[in-house]
Amino acid sequence: MEGWSEEEIRNKNLMAPCGLYCGACGVYIATRDKNEKFKAVMANLYQTKLGETECLGCMQADPPPKLYNYCRMCSIRDCVKSKGFYSCHQCKEWPCGMIENFGLATGFRVMKRTIPLWRNKVAEHGDEKGCIEWARAELDRYHCSTCGKPLFRGAQQCRACKKPVADELDGTLS
Repeated sequence: MEGWSEEEIRNKNLMAPCGLYCGACGVYIATRDKNEKFKAVMANLYQTKLGETECLGCMQADPPPKLYNYCRMCSIRDCVKSKGFYSCHQCKEWPCGMIENFGLATGFRVMKRTIPLWRNKVAEHGDEKGCIEWARAELDRYHCSTCGKPLFRGAQQCRACKKPVADELDGTLS
């Protein structure tokens, strides 16, 4: 799949428990690609220091070598781990207050869409394959419908053809 390797799609470190799949995150993509210009864009967007705007996925083993500060402080990540789960899709209390009160509207919209999808993929394929198929479905979604180039979560326009994509992806950033 253009933009991501099969190894990435299978990488459980990128399967964020909240459903914000790390493989589609701009901070992860900038880190993976060693793209300092894109990393600077992400740092500016999230108002973080350039040197701290790095991540290799929120489910890295503790202590994670490169975990974005926002993700490091994530109460959802901590909750999932404390319950012995690896994802909110396993929790009968979903959506809980942590999801309903998530501070970023784009993230909230994505979570509300992805956790039911994750549950369906696991029900259809079993746990291991279902998680991979969920990741694949998320990445399939993050391609421009006009030129087919890969996008990142929160993209407002395609970097290749400049088509506005926010409305067909995750909505405007707010």
